[in-house]
Amino acid sequence: MPELDLRLDRARFDRVRRGAVLVPTTPVVIRVSGPGALACLQGLLTNDLEKPGDGSLVYGALLTPKGMIVADAWVLRQGDTLTLVIPSSGHAAAVGIFTRQLPPRLARATDLTGQATVAWLVGGEGFHVLAKAGVGVPDAAGRVTSIGGDLSPVALALAPEAAPFAALAAGLTPAVEPVMARLLAAGAVPGDETDIHVCRVLSGWPALGVEIDERTLPQEVRYDEIGGVSYTKGCYTGQETVARVHFRGHTNRELRGLRWSDTGPLEDRSVRYGEKEIGSVRSTLTVEDRRLGLGVLRREVGPGEAVTAGGRRATVVTLPFGADEVDG
Repeated sequence: MPELDLRLDRARFDRVRRGAVLVPTTPVVIRVSGPGALACLQGLLTNDLEKPGDGSLVYGALLTPKGMIVADAWVLRQGDTLTLVIPSSGHAAAVGIFTRQLPPRLARATDLTGQATVAWLVGGEGFHVLAKAGVGVPDAAGRVTSIGGDLSPVALALAPEAAPFAALAAGLTPAVEPVMARLLAAGAVPGDETDIHVCRVLSGWPALGVEIDERTLPQEVRYDEIGGVSYTKGCYTGQETVARVHFRGHTNRELRGLRWSDTGPLEDRSVRYGEKEIGSVRSTLTVEDRRLGLGVLRREVGPGEAVTAGGRRATVVTLPFGADEVDG
């Protein structure tokens, strides 16, 4: 599995945390529409798309029948159309699922990958800049509104509280570009995907292909904590395994934070507790004299425990990272 190692100077790190950074991306964007679009996706996603109602932004995952994550997605619900924003590495899996599972007379999937842009606004001042730009703001967190419309509509969404971003704008690239220009004019600064990953690591949010692999169950990567799974909705693919873990047991491994005592080079990606290997380092974030990271570890080694991660001393910490770990 690819690992992710981020290294920033303090000025950029502070800008990402406390400023407003705009990051344009071209992920997988699939639009599902038709009279049965909502019902069909409700039977595929780990989270509940019906309960939040029209105009909602929901995070969840598509699973194998055995409950393993194959792709995660932000889903924007607007009338009979649902737009899924999926990491690039989940493209083939998502298209395959929709090809097999969506009845053409009820729902059709349109792959807009390569034609669409998703712009993410991150940082503590993100909402302030969004309001100042005057492009239109949804009425609450986790809600979506349509803006623009002369060229083609752009979906603008406010993130739920736990998410690693403030807002996103999704649509065909020529329509999103004027929205981005207004956000930049209002004080946002341009960034790249490194900035998104910084916020993701600090929030304890897993990434497909890094913390999430083909054997990952939702509960192993904090789906309960980040609001990525529902236990009250109807059936969906993989639900039996997910429900059994929730109601009758627990996972053997969990996504945890790591804080190193120094920033020397890591020898490998293993995490050891005494002589026993208990997991692996997946993402690291180094800012001058401080290194934090995400690891998937055996659940019995909890926060506060001293471990050896990558051959160097580290402490297991609770996610998301608090101010003491980030600034202390």
